[in-house]
Amino acid sequence: MPKWTLTDGDLKAVIDLSPSGELSLELRHAGRVVLEPSRLGVRTAHADLSAGLRSAGMSDRRIEETYRTVTGKRREHRYTAAEWTLSFTRGDHRLDLQIRLGGGGLAHRYVIPWTGPVTVVEELSEYVVPAGARAVLLPYENGRCDYEEIHRHTTVAGAEPALYGYPSLFQVGETWLLITESNLDAGYAGSRLRFDGRAFRLDLPDPYVTAATPLVTPWRTVVAGDLAAIVESDLVTSLAAPSRVEDTSWIRPGAAAWSWWSDGPSTRDLAAQKRWVDFAAAHGWPYVLADAGWHKDWMPEMIAYARERGVGVFLWSHWQHLDTELEHREKLALWKEWGAVGVKIDFTESDGQDRMRWFDAILAATARLRLMVVFHGGTIPRGTERTWPQFMSAEAVKGAEWIKPKPGKQPLYPATHYLTLAFTRNVQGPMDFTPCTFTGVRTITAGFELALSVLFESGVQHFADSIEEYESRPEVLRLLSTVPAAWDETRLLSGDPADHILLARRNGAEWYVGAGVSGEARTLTVPLGFLGEGEWTAGVYRDAPGDRIAFETATVSAGDKLDLAVPPDGGFTLHLRRSR
Repeated sequence: MPKWTLTDGDLKAVIDLSPSGELSLELRHAGRVVLEPSRLGVRTAHADLSAGLRSAGMSDRRIEETYRTVTGKRREHRYTAAEWTLSFTRGDHRLDLQIRLGGGGLAHRYVIPWTGPVTVVEELSEYVVPAGARAVLLPYENGRCDYEEIHRHTTVAGAEPALYGYPSLFQVGETWLLITESNLDAGYAGSRLRFDGRAFRLDLPDPYVTAATPLVTPWRTVVAGDLAAIVESDLVTSLAAPSRVEDTSWIRPGAAAWSWWSDGPSTRDLAAQKRWVDFAAAHGWPYVLADAGWHKDWMPEMIAYARERGVGVFLWSHWQHLDTELEHREKLALWKEWGAVGVKIDFTESDGQDRMRWFDAILAATARLRLMVVFHGGTIPRGTERTWPQFMSAEAVKGAEWIKPKPGKQPLYPATHYLTLAFTRNVQGPMDFTPCTFTGVRTITAGFELALSVLFESGVQHFADSIEEYESRPEVLRLLSTVPAAWDETRLLSGDPADHILLARRNGAEWYVGAGVSGEARTLTVPLGFLGEGEWTAGVYRDAPGDRIAFETATVSAGDKLDLAVPPDGGFTLHLRRSR
């Protein structure tokens, strides 16, 4: 029976059609099998396109794209890939399998033409990762669209049969794999992986999905390479549809003050919100988020007050309050008329197709009204920031909300939680963790906490602690008043999701390095080969006794190495500017 071997650089995909007409895919990286033969196929209401298939031809083309995003780990992107379309038939029915190799990974999707709407009742895509592979998996609670969990570090052989959310991270020998999906819209539902002890099988939240012909699934995506290739990857963004917003000049990344975490009742108090506006203005933060509790009677006054001080206001809303086109016209348009610059829309808790229709509608509406948008309490981005550049961030993470100070026992995150997110969730897209909270009890040091401002990327970075706490830490404010929310370049210098991270990011001519460790004290060596010629001044923010931050400077040059002692579960941040 037919077999196709497709290659691009170190990647080789082998597609096999068995005597019974079943499709499978094997993936190799640098000669090693990293995905064992894994089933492909779709069952629809009009035909079973998972068996009895016959080859009906192949076509290929080269993909070469350059594009720009407003936010992200980099803003200028180049994507080159080889694409093959393998066509199959079963009687009068047809299935096209599109495969791309390039951009540091593999992607495949199905295109299903029919005479009318196409209904998918089951997708058989699966990933058979070798049993001895290391696995970093996110437990997913069915029915809750639950990405707010702690990752499990295990092996494929040791993983519990269960549902797991994207992205899933594996290490096979020297090769790392990040498995996820991209380019999801109203034509499908968001999937997750169901591990059955042998394979990670694609699982849909709905009994079926229906779309106009031809139905096109999201890209089933595998990033492959060393760990730097994973962290620096923009494949999820590159596979997404091009921008639907022509003029993006009104979309501006930046930091935001947010009062709800430290003082929940303040969201209902105009005077308190004005105080947060003043604080944001004093420290160069372009935004304030007015969370649940704000009132329409005083919000126009607050927005006008903020505008006079150069601060834009994001307004919180429950998604069900923006569920119809009428509500878009009545509420979103009114808030825009008041002068709001964006909205935070909460409790979007579903990966189902109906919710994807809502996302498409709200993203179109906010683009039309020139409102930036942040989503909370829901799903991950799947390249959204390329298609809809006014999308600034999404939660979909067990972030600082879960460790908000409150009476009683406060939950704590292990240091590995923070590390793991930089290698998994934040690779997927912008992540609204709401970092840099120093109040209360932490497992990580103040130095590690401050480094989250660099380690975690979000188009709007909500700094969540109180005015009083920040003002008591002038070294913290020194950094948070300058650290960008969008980047031109990102480089993983070293790391492991269970051990440590050294991550460098560039904005314009300046570099920032964030570092954190899990476990024992050690010395981390920062290789500075990424710097340009000449002398640079390194501002060093490191742990000091009493859970404080010490600031010092050093003069360095390209090629130097900077050795910094780090306490247990500690970290540091560097801000590097050219001296001359």
